[in-house]
Amino acid sequence: MANQYLLPAEYLRSPDARSHAATPEEALAYTRWLAGVHYENFHVVSFLLPKRLHQDFFNVYAFCRWADDLGDEIGDTAESLRLLSWWRAELERMYAGEATHPVFVALKETVARHGLPIEPFEHLIRAFEQDQRVTRYRTWEEVFGYCRYSANPVGRLVLYLCGYSGAERQRLSDATCTALQLANFWQDVAVDLAKDRVYIPLEVMERHGYTLDELFALKATPQFRAAMREIVVKARELFVEGLPLAGMLDRRLAVDIELFSRGGMRILDKIEQQDYDVLARRPAISKVERTGLLLRVLVRQAFRKAA
Repeated sequence: MANQYLLPAEYLRSPDARSHAATPEEALAYTRWLAGVHYENFHVVSFLLPKRLHQDFFNVYAFCRWADDLGDEIGDTAESLRLLSWWRAELERMYAGEATHPVFVALKETVARHGLPIEPFEHLIRAFEQDQRVTRYRTWEEVFGYCRYSANPVGRLVLYLCGYSGAERQRLSDATCTALQLANFWQDVAVDLAKDRVYIPLEVMERHGYTLDELFALKATPQFRAAMREIVVKARELFVEGLPLAGMLDRRLAVDIELFSRGGMRILDKIEQQDYDVLARRPAISKVERTGLLLRVLVRQAFRKAA
C-alpha cells in the first residue's frame, strides 16, 4: 500500500488510493504512518501509555486528523462541507459493518474492542462543519457549545479506550478538554485571525471597549489586554475544576492527563508573562519546560501513590 501512504488532501487526489480497499494490515500500517509523519508537532501516544493501546490511539487519531484536514486543508467551504458529509457517511457505514477506507478499516477493530459509541465521532465531525459555517461567537455559552463538539469528545474517547465511562470522570474530562481548547484559542488568536476566525466571545470584547476592527489590525491595546486577562482566568478555572480527574485514573494515564493540564496552564502563564499580548508573539513552551513539567508531575504522582 506504499502508494496510498498519503496525507488526506493528497489521498483524495489519487484515484488509485480512493479505489483501493485496504486490508486490515494495510489499514493499521497507514494509521501508524499518519500519526508519525503529519505536519503537526503532536505526540499521539506517550511512553507512559500501555503499549497494547498504542494502535488504538493511532486509529482514533487518524479519524480526527482526516476530519480536521477535510475542514481546514481543502481551501473551499462548500467542498469541505461535502467531504465532511462523506466522512460522516463512511463513519456510519463502519458502524453498520462496512469499511473500505483504511482509517475506518483500522478504526473498526478499535470500536469493537472497546465498545466505542458513535456519538463522540459524530460530534467531532459536527465541530469541523461548524468551523466552516461559524466564525464568530457572541457569548461564553456559544464558545462552550463549540467546545462540547470540538474538544470534549476527544477526552471521552481517551477515557473509553482506557476502560473508563463513569459520568463524574466524563464531567471532569469535559472541563479539562474545554480548558485545553480555550488555552489553544488564546495561544493562537493571531493564527485564527488569518483564517477569519475569532473565538474570543464578542461580549467580552465589547465589555472592555475593544472592537473587531482593532483585533484584525492586531492592536494590543489596554482594552485588548483586559479582555485577554478575563478569558485567561476563565480557562484557568476550568483547568482547576478538571484536575481531580487525575486522581481517579490509573497512575500512568493520570500522569498523561495531569501533564496536559499543567501544560495548558503553563501556556496561560506565558500569556500573562507577556502582558497578554498574543498578537505580536505566540506564547509557546520550550522542550526544557516540558521536561520540567513532566518531572514535577511524576514526583507529584509518586507522592500521591505513597500517601
